Amino acid sequence: MFRFTTLFFTALLFASLTQLTLAADHTKDTIDTIKKNITAKKAVLIDVREKAEWERGHLKAAILVPLSMLSEKEQEAKVVKLLPKKKIVYCHCRSGGRARAAGDILEELGYDVRPLRHGFFDLIEAGFKEAKQ
Repeated sequence: MFRFTTLFFTALLFASLTQLTLAADHTKDTIDTIKKNITAKKAVLIDVREKAEWERGHLKAAILVPLSMLSEKEQEAKVVKLLPKKKIVYCHCRSGGRARAAGDILEELGYDVRPLRHGFFDLIEAGFKEAKQ
């Protein structure tokens, strides 16, 4: 019985870890490619931080779509209306973690989503313009 229980919990742990690795990967697109796609209107940039963070500073090119909004099933229609399906969706947050979580949600909705590893301050350093307050 002990052997069966150990085997069962090992399999359960493996399955859980496998699920964790299925999270949307950060994009391999370069900063230059990201900028070109946004400028050419082939892509949109969304900020998945919360509104209070957005209000303290955000990128001029970004649209606010908080992760909390993406996580609510009843907000799905609003998200679909806000984001064009035929464009690449780059998403960023402060440090890259929430962007991946948002990527998972948007992938399920059928978007070509590419979460950014670069956070808000990294993107400013890379030449993205900060919106004037």
